[in-house]
Amino acid sequence: MVKEKEAFLGSVAKVVDSLCIVISFVGSYFITFYIRDIYALGEMAYAISPNLYGLFYFAQKNVIIVVSSIPIWLLLLSALGSYKDIRTRTFARESATILTAAAFATLGFGSLIFLFKLTLTSRLFIGINSGITIALLMLAKLLQNKFFDYIHSQGYNQVNILIVGTGKRARDFIKVVKNHANWGLKIVGLIDDEHGMYGKEIEGFRVLGRLQDIPFILHRIVVDRVIFVVPRLWLNRIDDAILACEREGISTSISMDLYNLRIAKVRQTDFSGFPLLEFETFSAKQWQLFLKRTIDIVLSIILLIVFVPLILVAVISVKTSSKGPVLFSQIRSGLNGRKFQLFKFRTMIVGAEMKKRELDKMNEMEGPVFKIKKDPRITSVGRILRKFSIDEIPQLINVLKGDMSIVGPRPPLPVEVELYKMWQRRRLSLKPGLTCIWQVSGRNTIQFEKWMEMDLEYIDHWSLWLDIKILFKTIFVVLFGYGAS
Repeated sequence: MVKEKEAFLGSVAKVVDSLCIVISFVGSYFITFYIRDIYALGEMAYAISPNLYGLFYFAQKNVIIVVSSIPIWLLLLSALGSYKDIRTRTFARESATILTAAAFATLGFGSLIFLFKLTLTSRLFIGINSGITIALLMLAKLLQNKFFDYIHSQGYNQVNILIVGTGKRARDFIKVVKNHANWGLKIVGLIDDEHGMYGKEIEGFRVLGRLQDIPFILHRIVVDRVIFVVPRLWLNRIDDAILACEREGISTSISMDLYNLRIAKVRQTDFSGFPLLEFETFSAKQWQLFLKRTIDIVLSIILLIVFVPLILVAVISVKTSSKGPVLFSQIRSGLNGRKFQLFKFRTMIVGAEMKKRELDKMNEMEGPVFKIKKDPRITSVGRILRKFSIDEIPQLINVLKGDMSIVGPRPPLPVEVELYKMWQRRRLSLKPGLTCIWQVSGRNTIQFEKWMEMDLEYIDHWSLWLDIKILFKTIFVVLFGYGAS
């Protein structure tokens, strides 16, 4: 859980640090060139001109320094622990690490100059390069911490955890979670299977119920992970609770005093010294999720720009064809039941939601969803917008906000979720999207049960390549309006 995230953040930090080192080399060349010129210190060896051509020539002549800079800095920073406990390291501690690494790096460059007899290499350049690298690395660490603090303060990347257990180890675990608040972990409540514990507070958190109440609690509050911090004697008591979490697509972890693990194919991680056994219903590596989110942001920005003419036409058409606002917003259920406001171009008459009850008997879909082909509430313009999915363009804003993804199960209404069967709730274990297997396989021609099975198939077989294939199929479906109504 945390260990994997830390490893991913460490890799990202190394990439950022490498960029800082490259930028420092480039900046140092130009700064050194101008300092020598201003103070008449004479020409720098191999610095033929203050432009890119001069920089490339200088780098070619100092290729030993160029190719060794990133490895030397990263090795030193790694050895000094700069890429461990990234979210818990203070800026002062990180600054001390960078200064120590800089001292050894300067010695390392001096050794290279001596070994390879680089007598013409400018010592002033090495000094300026070290100074700029220190400044850029410190700035990067400061901005990194500010960025993580901001996104967690805004509620992004926050993991809601339900802790099962209130014993001594559970209390110690709660204290560790509190100390790691900057990881974005939030305890939503506790579970204890003993009578008389309901409603009591442990370490400032309320006991919400017993093991048998977990399915009910998962339906009422947003829970991303259930962590069992229980004694070994509870092994036979938590089976049903773990199964209930699995059916709903909620990740679970177990922390017990297991010193000799004999369970085959069990994924073991740890949280600050607490051994955890993890059972994931959706498995993806941190870099894959990061890349998926990056694609979401880049693609949604590009599409919003490309669709500007279409958006203007849609706005004018909706506004002039019927009374009411251009945009329609509605509360939907997102990742693990999170509520968010979904945006669409309005395709129905004002007050359409109030008239839905009158049309319930005409519903052509099984299950809790409502769909009819010739819905009288839809305007003439609305039918065109729906036919080619133009009404869903504003949802790119939801993607940018992080409520949705480009590819993922469609976000349901909270009232629909209340009517889901237990196995159907697992579709909420992944962030909802604009398109998925259902959208490219017939949409409204597919019945509800099959639709749910398709969403679970997407979750169980997810990959970046699957997302790409769905995106290409979506283009075809949208252009021909296949399955839309």
